[in-house]
Amino acid sequence: MGYRKNGDDWNDLFSSFDEDLDVMRQRMERLMEAAMQGTGADPLVYSPSMRTGDDGCPVVQELGNVPQRGGSDASCKEPLTDIVEEGDRIKVIVELPGVDKQDIELRSEGRELNISVDTERKRFCKDLELPCDVRGDSVAAEYRNGVLTVTMAKAPVVRKGKRISVA
Repeated sequence: MGYRKNGDDWNDLFSSFDEDLDVMRQRMERLMEAAMQGTGADPLVYSPSMRTGDDGCPVVQELGNVPQRGGSDASCKEPLTDIVEEGDRIKVIVELPGVDKQDIELRSEGRELNISVDTERKRFCKDLELPCDVRGDSVAAEYRNGVLTVTMAKAPVVRKGKRISVA
């Protein structure tokens, strides 16, 4: 297995690389064998999601099998999610494969959208912070082919505060 070490950096570099590839190959073989026998756990999905915030700065979020805020229930999977701003509307697209639409629970308040599915077969949960406030009476949801699409109208920006006169 691998290259012989002759004490020079070049051979040491490739020897280590060859050993790392061999370990990776063995892991992949074990995972494939478990998957073929049906004994493996659900696949793990992890990815960053990046969008531009209102201030023009990038906002990076984790998605996949990561713990939810305020909870550490490893059996609850985080669905792959995308937030798209389209003019005066916000569209949230969520992948929920193998779920019946009556099992999807949605809650919206201010800038937050909570998505959950809790059945014997599937458990998904996601707390999303939206890029702006939305009108609660404008939320529409559609579920088709394992994809949930939630569309909401942006709430008008209301300037708060009191006008102060300068003396």
